[in-house]
Amino acid sequence: MFPGEGLVLKPEEMAVYGADSSRRSAMPWAVVRPRTEEQIVELLKWAEAEKMPLVPRLRGTGMSGGAVPAFGGIVVSTLWLNRVIDINADDFCAEVEPGVITSEFQALTQKQKLFYPPDPASLKISTLGGNVSTCAGGMRAVKYGVTRDYVLGVRAVLPGGRICDAGGRAHKNVVGLDLTRLFVGSCGTLGIFTKLILKLLPLPESSATVLAAFPSLHNALEGARGVFRAGILPTAMEFMDHTACQGIGQIKDVPWPRESTQAVLLLKVDGSASALAYELDRLERALSQANPSCLLKGLGPKEEEPLWEIRRLVSPASFQLGPDKLGEDVAVPRGRTVEAVEGFQAIGKENGVHVACYGHLGDGNTHVNIIYDAKDEDQRARAKACKEAVFRLTLSLGGTISGEHGTGITKGPYVSWQLSETERELMAGIKNVFDPSGILNPGKGWV
Repeated sequence: MFPGEGLVLKPEEMAVYGADSSRRSAMPWAVVRPRTEEQIVELLKWAEAEKMPLVPRLRGTGMSGGAVPAFGGIVVSTLWLNRVIDINADDFCAEVEPGVITSEFQALTQKQKLFYPPDPASLKISTLGGNVSTCAGGMRAVKYGVTRDYVLGVRAVLPGGRICDAGGRAHKNVVGLDLTRLFVGSCGTLGIFTKLILKLLPLPESSATVLAAFPSLHNALEGARGVFRAGILPTAMEFMDHTACQGIGQIKDVPWPRESTQAVLLLKVDGSASALAYELDRLERALSQANPSCLLKGLGPKEEEPLWEIRRLVSPASFQLGPDKLGEDVAVPRGRTVEAVEGFQAIGKENGVHVACYGHLGDGNTHVNIIYDAKDEDQRARAKACKEAVFRLTLSLGGTISGEHGTGITKGPYVSWQLSETERELMAGIKNVFDPSGILNPGKGWV
């Protein structure tokens, strides 16, 4: 079924397929690498008959252990299914296989003046199939939404070798239940993708960016509110708190006053080139009411890139503050963001660990990095207590314990804090319809 390099059995070769960006790992029982849908159909027939656990996987960029075979089984890597089948400027859609790299697909669409908005931080290495499986978000979500908003259809192989074609190329479709939405964010628990149909938009002509530093977190968040009150919907609205800025300052010269800066906002707008200068002025006026201590502007990609490079350094810079971290991605209603971030910082102080907050301010999605030394038993305990306190505060504010990373194995023990028994039973019932023997990515999601 899997000749030559299609089957991997040597432990030293399998090890890489047992880990993801959560830094969790487990050794697969075997690894298979299909090149065709027919191979996947035969695999799913055999696995159902043998009750063999299967763990779908692509590039392993997930942050919650969703691709880790923590409960045993065969890892199924669909990276070799990586064709761009069609990009259609008349239908404003594309058909692709799951192994296509996100940024490479975006570059192909842009050549036809088309735009695929989802932009997870891992877009240069992550795949479209992985993005759909986790419903990846990204910085442009405040204006354009997340991956689920751009999936028109999926083709998936189910246990037993059944093929499900959900959705299609039409941008509107209300016949029957929305099976497409069930697959998006299902983390490989319902089926294995062999084709995706994605919605495209016209490519914006240009973009512009503003970076503003503030003497307090409250000022920064007031600045963000001022932008919305002015009727401006940014393409992206990112923020970094004092701890995140401190980490960046240890690896790069920063443009803001080091001592007095408590928070930084980074905003992007897009549209026609002729209108962007005016949009920049509107942004500056809206932000100025919150008294920024530093304000920088960039018009067009060449001027914008140095500003966005700073934002991309946040995650690696956090390791300047400690050797290990728990990276959480909670989300709260927009109006509770100030309360949430101030609460997360207070929780860090109470537990004696660094807490760096940054993320997608425009949609209330905050990345909370709890930085500690995993070799120290006391610090491990305090970091776990901090994580749990962050989750409890988030839920008390009407939020969610995962805005875009999914639950996987790192958040699995806390799902019942958010989802009621009734909700979990309904989800388990849906899972049972697709996968009656429970062989697809067992132990993940909402169990």
